Amino acid sequence: MTPPRIDSKTTTTTRREFLGKASAAAAGAALVSAIGARSYAAENNTIKIALIGCGGRGSGAAHEALSTKGPTKLWAAADVFEHRMQASLQGLERAKKQQAEVPKERQFVGLDAYRKAIDALDKGDVVILATPAGFRPIHFEYAVQKGVNVFMEKSFAVDAPGVLRLQKAGEASVQKNLKVAGGLMWRHCAAREEAIKRIHDGQIGELTMLRAYRMHGPCGYTPKQPGMNELGHQISNYNSFTWLNSSFFVDWHIHNVDTCCWAKNAWPINAQGMGGRAARQAPDQMWDHYLVEYTFADGAKFFAQTRQMDKCYGIYSDIVHGTKGSAILMESLSAPNSRLYKGHVQTSENEIWRHKAPVPNPYQLEHDLLFDAIRNDKPYNETERCAKACMAAIMGRMAAHSGKLVSWEEASNSKLELAPGLEQYTWESNPPVLPDAQGRYPYAVPGETKEL
Repeated sequence: MTPPRIDSKTTTTTRREFLGKASAAAAGAALVSAIGARSYAAENNTIKIALIGCGGRGSGAAHEALSTKGPTKLWAAADVFEHRMQASLQGLERAKKQQAEVPKERQFVGLDAYRKAIDALDKGDVVILATPAGFRPIHFEYAVQKGVNVFMEKSFAVDAPGVLRLQKAGEASVQKNLKVAGGLMWRHCAAREEAIKRIHDGQIGELTMLRAYRMHGPCGYTPKQPGMNELGHQISNYNSFTWLNSSFFVDWHIHNVDTCCWAKNAWPINAQGMGGRAARQAPDQMWDHYLVEYTFADGAKFFAQTRQMDKCYGIYSDIVHGTKGSAILMESLSAPNSRLYKGHVQTSENEIWRHKAPVPNPYQLEHDLLFDAIRNDKPYNETERCAKACMAAIMGRMAAHSGKLVSWEEASNSKLELAPGLEQYTWESNPPVLPDAQGRYPYAVPGETKEL
């Protein structure tokens, strides 16, 4: 079965719709009246927030959620590491004062802490899921069972069974009218939105090739600290272990994979690729480079390259080629303005359109849209798109790690779990990969590694 095309008429509120309605919603009395009439927030109209996963991205997401319009309160926090949770809460309290004060009785530590934090919320409140991706389907499923709205960071799963679990919970969330946002923030970037609309309108013709790059310095690795057990060591280095973050191709490159599939308005039908460890010396599982070739149903190609190495060419960009011209969707994090060109020589004289307006912070906008949907009971659920973007990235990893041509059907129907029984883990459990006598962990070897 060919994966479905991406519907350009998503159920999410677009930036244009949001801004158009914002002025009407600005009348405080009307907004309070609307909130008071609904069943999606507490009686005092304050939306309570639970933060699960108190690292840098989780702390950032909490700050953004607390910066949305209307009263919000950080109500509970959970992490497997006490020191990380305390550092996060201290930083949030400095920035947001009483809005981010969380009493000790609502601070939870441990592998089951997510349950306690979610249980502290009322139906219609919001949980931020920002732990390593291996835990995401478990935590998301529990949040949906409890009837709370969700912001979940990318990536969203590490294997096909995890993606399927995410999708099933997503279907239940739609039935319960819960609002769900995923951390693919470039979907809410004004420059990309306008460029991709123009691409879908045919301004550069039919797309024949897409290129995505994320190349920068290496991700760090911390040796096991005295007194820390193996499970804690791997969670603290989650970027380095595939069962936790699904590989850096998935966890970091998912943004580019999603953006290019959005531009193509389709998901790929297969992938083949390569990569390995050319320079990395850390004893972990991480590859330091990937090149994946995706193919779409119409034969168009999408090449996704990513690298983590010192002293090498760096680029973070998405580039699109069509039968009439080409486009740069992103040139770097510091230069987000998208551009369209006649032909494929991307010089100023060939430029036919450039996004020139200021670009609102997409990290903040994704929370603004979610909380606006909650307060005004608008349809808003990004689960299915996030799941398919994650599956596309996982298919690329499967192809590179195994050295095989992998179809969408093979990838999505895979029964291979990277961490079987993860839901039953305790702090004394052994993780699914262990070091050898020299302290080195097994990493993928094409032709030998099983990914399906």
